[in-house]
Amino acid sequence: MAKLFKTRNTLGENARLASVALLNAALVDLMDLTNGVRMAHWTVRGPHFAALHAKFEEFYDQLGTAVDDTAERIVQLGGTPDGTTQAVGAATRLAPYPAKLRDGLAHVAALAERYAALADTTRAAIDAAAEAGDADTADLLTGTSRMLDKALWMLEAHLD
Repeated sequence: MAKLFKTRNTLGENARLASVALLNAALVDLMDLTNGVRMAHWTVRGPHFAALHAKFEEFYDQLGTAVDDTAERIVQLGGTPDGTTQAVGAATRLAPYPAKLRDGLAHVAALAERYAALADTTRAAIDAAAEAGDADTADLLTGTSRMLDKALWMLEAHLD
């Protein structure tokens, strides 16, 4: 069982423990996805280069905000973020990003798969946080879910 640090947050300990676990799982996946998007941003080639390069930068900026908000919520609840490179590599639920991709639409397809996977686990975490009695964590995850779904829609639009 994870140890919580002392806080004046009046949310019950069981709810805080449940939310910290949910948020840490989301955090490592968000950090992993951020790294995949950065890889795509750095290595994209092809006729869609300019648009995709800019869009990928927008996506990793959005993910950076979500990572920060998630890690800060963990600390607010008395937890410790699992945000080290080693923790991310060991705990991510996302498929490894293919490091040799260069083609723009291949990057789009790879990212779409990962955005969809993270959106799915995020929706499950929303329900779990609400069931644990932590409306604020459910709300934070709902905002993350909206961001992921919008990015997924934009990626899928390139694949039609």
